[in-house]
Amino acid sequence: MKFIPYCLLLLLTANLHAQMDKKILKDIENIESQVIDWRHYFHENPELSNREFNTAKKIEEHLKSLGMEVQTGIAKTGVVGILKGNKPGKVVALRADIDALPVTERNDLTFKSTKTDTFLGTETGVMHACGHDTHIAILMGVAEVLSKNKDKINGTIKFIFQPAEEGPPPGEEGGAKLMVKEGVLENPKVEAIFGLHINSGTPVGTIKYKSGGIMAAVERFVVTVKGKQTHGSAPWTGVDPILISAKIIDGFQTIISRESPLVQEAAVITVGKISSGLRFNIIPESAEMIGTVRTLDPQMRELIIRRMTEMARDIAKAYGGEATIDWQNNAAVTYNDPELTAQMLPTLQKIAGNNNVQVMKASTGGEDFSFFQEKVPGFYFFVGGMTPGNSEAFPHHTPDFKIDDAGMLLGVKTMTQVAIDYLNGK
Repeated sequence: MKFIPYCLLLLLTANLHAQMDKKILKDIENIESQVIDWRHYFHENPELSNREFNTAKKIEEHLKSLGMEVQTGIAKTGVVGILKGNKPGKVVALRADIDALPVTERNDLTFKSTKTDTFLGTETGVMHACGHDTHIAILMGVAEVLSKNKDKINGTIKFIFQPAEEGPPPGEEGGAKLMVKEGVLENPKVEAIFGLHINSGTPVGTIKYKSGGIMAAVERFVVTVKGKQTHGSAPWTGVDPILISAKIIDGFQTIISRESPLVQEAAVITVGKISSGLRFNIIPESAEMIGTVRTLDPQMRELIIRRMTEMARDIAKAYGGEATIDWQNNAAVTYNDPELTAQMLPTLQKIAGNNNVQVMKASTGGEDFSFFQEKVPGFYFFVGGMTPGNSEAFPHHTPDFKIDDAGMLLGVKTMTQVAIDYLNGK
């Protein structure tokens, strides 16, 4: 793991001593090494969605050590800490996601994950291949810093450690949607919520944000294709569901390339898993495809869902088979409240510096943070995790994904100051 040069860190933080409370800044600097240690622990010990039992236990122990009121078992493995300031005021929530992915790590880190688990019936490696390990560590650090500075808090802060952001296993509920359903934004009632995501392609020291829609709505779909099983040497005596599946996948892409008004907003259809058959010389009875649709526009979402449903059915029929498609909405558009975004922008600029806070275009990535934003105003932004000058930034959700530990310091500073400034009405 590469680290940012000390001289560059000095430049990035030179303005903070004049603008952040000196005690808070000192507390943050003192906890940086602990935040990095926490991150290494969680990276080395990842857990899949709705199975984050040990992760939740470590978070719980930390929050209780800070003297907070702690709630556990929310949305199965979620943990919430409540910190009351010395003065009355509003209630703000800070959120971190805690689950890992079914990805086998290929890095050579000293804290590399070697854990394995079963996902959808397949043995797989487990890895924090999206940076949620850094999110946990950052928010644990913020919780400790703010618990030492209750005299500067006008109101109450809820620390929400959310499981299953990547989506619960099939047949289960989970994630932000279930947390909201179970009342995480109530008692006390949250008035605004903030979240961040570290990014492997954004240099350390940089913050990226966008007012309005910043990330796409996420649909999960399952296409079930029914054919007629027969001997592989005589395909004319059966109906090949694998061939039909290939034609359906090809057809789906024409919905994007020929039917979707991409000058309006981006949209994506991806088939991420296809399974069928057991043996080389048997044409199987059925096939199953699992994938995702990403949209930023409600009308385009409606069009794509309708056309995919029609196309799967009609293509299968044309080849003598049948196909059905089932849908699950995993996230709405991640929508940053414009007023809240404008209110908190000066805080981001104060912490990172004006030139290091940049407006981004909307992403076709998705975030179930959107379910919180449907209930209360929310602001979600990205912090850099790429070593400056690095020419090899591996994408999220890949075996080579990595984050520079130095990126977490800005995350702790920003989330700490965002909470204080919001509660103080700045």
